[in-house]
Amino acid sequence: MIKTGYKQKLKVVKKVEFGVYLSEEGSGEKSEERVLLPASRVPEGTLVGDELEVFIYRDSEDRQIASLKEPLVTMGGLAKLKVLQVTQIGAFLDWGLEKDLFLPYAQQTYRVSPGDEVLVTMYADKSDRLCAAMDVYRSLENRSGYVKDDTVTGTIYLISANFGAFVAVDDRYSALIPKKEMYGSAEKLAAGQKITARVAKVMDDGRLQLAVRDKGYIQRSEDADKILELLKSSDGRLDFYDRSDPELIREKTGMSKNEFKRAVGKLLKEDRIDIGEGCITLRK
Repeated sequence: MIKTGYKQKLKVVKKVEFGVYLSEEGSGEKSEERVLLPASRVPEGTLVGDELEVFIYRDSEDRQIASLKEPLVTMGGLAKLKVLQVTQIGAFLDWGLEKDLFLPYAQQTYRVSPGDEVLVTMYADKSDRLCAAMDVYRSLENRSGYVKDDTVTGTIYLISANFGAFVAVDDRYSALIPKKEMYGSAEKLAAGQKITARVAKVMDDGRLQLAVRDKGYIQRSEDADKILELLKSSDGRLDFYDRSDPELIREKTGMSKNEFKRAVGKLLKEDRIDIGEGCITLRK
């Protein structure tokens, strides 16, 4: 079977003015399952009976066609591709072949612009047309070799309201920044963003859990400094404290309630703040 999206070794079964027809071994010239390799791509001296390794895709008229070129991504694989054009129906990517690769809006985890480089995988739609998708979860590898506390780099490819930020470490390995960890980040995390993070945990299946915050006392110090800055910019008073609603604390500071309490505890020990009924004040 000649399969769209894959490299295959096929036999030359017929030569015509506009190219050669290829088919699987054992199929003859009259086989219905054959594919054209256009004349401009046929190697000089090619004869009937020769075997060629080709990549199968579809042309602008949705007909299967062969190419000797190596595409930048194949079925189920991963690659960073450049966005060439954005239209009303989606984007078109450069994948090294004559016909650009289509990235539908429905397969975009964030909106792309011409010139962007996006990490994608490739699939075939219901009409057997090759398309790109930016949710690469199923194409990433689990076993990275990284261990707890290693520093890694990667690209956020999807933000989930339920789980957190999904990351492709080294554009190859599967990782997650849990939802609770995102609230403590010094900056708002977004799909498409490149990040440096720490491995907080290696799961049983090999997937990585990442932390974008520093460990322990370093983070407490940074959080305490942030609270001091908030106090100074609010005339020395914050109308919430360590017993306030967690969502209010998160909204005002970007910290979880536990992170906030640890930082407040540090400032209390240093005699830099006072806690009143429902408020925190800067000690003079």
